Amino acid sequence: MTTPNSTIRSVVLGIGSYLPEKIVTNDDLAKIVDTSDEWIRERSGIHQRHIAADGELTSDLALHAAKRALADAGIDAQEIDLIVLATSTPDNTFPATATKVQAALGINHGAAFDVQAVCSGFVFAMTTADALIKCGQAQKALVIGAETFSRILDWKDRATCVLFGDGAGAVVLGAEQGQGTNDDRGILASKLRSDGRHYDKLFVDGGVSSTQTVGYLRMQGPEVFKHAVKNISSVVLETLEIADMPISQVNWFVPHQANKRILDGAAKKLKLTPEQVVVTVDKHGNTSAASVPLALDVAVKDGRIKKDDVVLLEAMGGGFTWGAVLLRW
Repeated sequence: MTTPNSTIRSVVLGIGSYLPEKIVTNDDLAKIVDTSDEWIRERSGIHQRHIAADGELTSDLALHAAKRALADAGIDAQEIDLIVLATSTPDNTFPATATKVQAALGINHGAAFDVQAVCSGFVFAMTTADALIKCGQAQKALVIGAETFSRILDWKDRATCVLFGDGAGAVVLGAEQGQGTNDDRGILASKLRSDGRHYDKLFVDGGVSSTQTVGYLRMQGPEVFKHAVKNISSVVLETLEIADMPISQVNWFVPHQANKRILDGAAKKLKLTPEQVVVTVDKHGNTSAASVPLALDVAVKDGRIKKDDVVLLEAMGGGFTWGAVLLRW
């Protein structure tokens, strides 16, 4: 908000990411399913994706990203009193994958839990951690998005298996005193949305209660595309309105990396230039809850995003879920 009012802000202290070593190109996929490099690029903008190794778990990816974020922040894991991990591909039905990361980091205080909002997961996790920091439940939080989506893909379905990849990204959030204005560093505003009427447009056809199987991802691509641009644009504008900030003050747009055409459509509708949009879908594919922090880390590490820049994060996923976070770096 723009009215001066001393308040707690959740400031990003560090960021890190991890991609599995194995890279699968479009040409590699053309050998196992009826597709081609040209077909995939035209429809999604994806050139390659990373795939987790046999025995490499979501918690392993998350731990790598978390350690890199902690190193970037220059803080010890023992300073973390909250872990919020966004994933739709947990190691086990329970316990939460976040608790495995907590144990691996040697933390036995505070709280750790998962959130499940599919591709919107990281935005939901950031907003959740921000709320807990603001109400005094935590001082420093690890927010992680980690996925092994390769484990829920039907490798005979060329409409879906070519789109997704594995990876993880993490940020360290810390409580800092702000003045309650948009000049503060940290999270300035966020907005979360969902609409369960669209359940069958993007879902996994298995589950503990329904089929007692893991199942495979199923998607009505054109329907998802139709809703995506509209929902992304509306929630971004709602978030900016909460902060009372014009979009002209946004330096960088870091969207969920689902499809290059969706990114282009949303940016055009929001009147953002192509240069302001961080795009990694070509190299990572759609990594669901990991895609936003992965893209954010790339733009921070290559020097595009600098201290005090205004950054807008957004995502949309199955459910449907969608949301946005506005922050000053």
